[in-house]
Amino acid sequence: MDSFNAALKDNITFVRPAYFIISGFVGIPNIKYYFVFLFFVYSLSFIGNVTVMTVLMLDHTLRSPKHIAVFNLALTDLLSSSALVPKVIDTFLFNHHFISYNNCLTYMFFCFVLISMQSLNLVALSIDRLMAILYPLHYQVKVTHRFMLSVIAFFWLFSVTETLTGVSLITRVSFCSSVVIKSYYCDHGPVYQLGCNDVTPNIAIGLLATTFILWMPLIFILFSYCCIIHALSKISTVQQRVKAFKTCTGHISLVALFYLPVLFVYLLRSKISINARIIGLSLSSVIPPTLNPIIYVFQTQEIKESLKKLLKVRENEVSFNVQK
Repeated sequence: MDSFNAALKDNITFVRPAYFIISGFVGIPNIKYYFVFLFFVYSLSFIGNVTVMTVLMLDHTLRSPKHIAVFNLALTDLLSSSALVPKVIDTFLFNHHFISYNNCLTYMFFCFVLISMQSLNLVALSIDRLMAILYPLHYQVKVTHRFMLSVIAFFWLFSVTETLTGVSLITRVSFCSSVVIKSYYCDHGPVYQLGCNDVTPNIAIGLLATTFILWMPLIFILFSYCCIIHALSKISTVQQRVKAFKTCTGHISLVALFYLPVLFVYLLRSKISINARIIGLSLSSVIPPTLNPIIYVFQTQEIKESLKKLLKVRENEVSFNVQK
């Protein structure tokens, strides 16, 4: 009997549709203006993150471990918004709702890897700030280029492995009824919920991903700031405390910008409509990559000064060419 059951399992054929239909934003009046807004936001995100990356590459004084993490954040924000927004606009503004099975899984993979890295990048920056406040005299010894590159490489490897596992499990789902995805992209949850066989492994990997990509990073960041506040309380003068804490304000802004909208939608998911949830999640996916470079340019003195120098050099070159 056991051998028969094993043979039966080996012969199971999983039903894979030729395509899915992405059906988010149903019944919302004047929704096309929202996608025009998304295009505007994406344009700002593209310009801002490319600017930050360019400044960090051209200015050789900006080569600290912290700036490596900032560069990775800008790169991730650029790639994540580029992977998500153009496809969303094409899907809903130009009514291209059909997506092939393989393209949907590929789309899901890249979106989740990059969204995961957005969260884990904040952990890398949190580690940098924690070490800078707790060990100011030994910071350059403890947080080296090799250390930061190793942390970022580990996060990339973890994101790819975790996402690849989740996407691979989707291939074991049989879609024998609906192929309509109630989301604004090929979201993992709405896709496996369409399955008509056992999706327990998909539920498990979804819970693990939420834990390791959302909750654990947030808990670590909150714990790191508890340690930072405790360390700052030991500094004798208020001026020194404020000066030290100012180095963390940019990171705190990024954390609030990323986590607050997600937590708001997650905690109120049972009290809001599907469309409200979809709009909230889509905004939380595109707004942080747009505002992150603005926050770091205006709150990081080194990047601000470097940008001013590069713009001044460019202005002088233009003036010289005009005079010639």
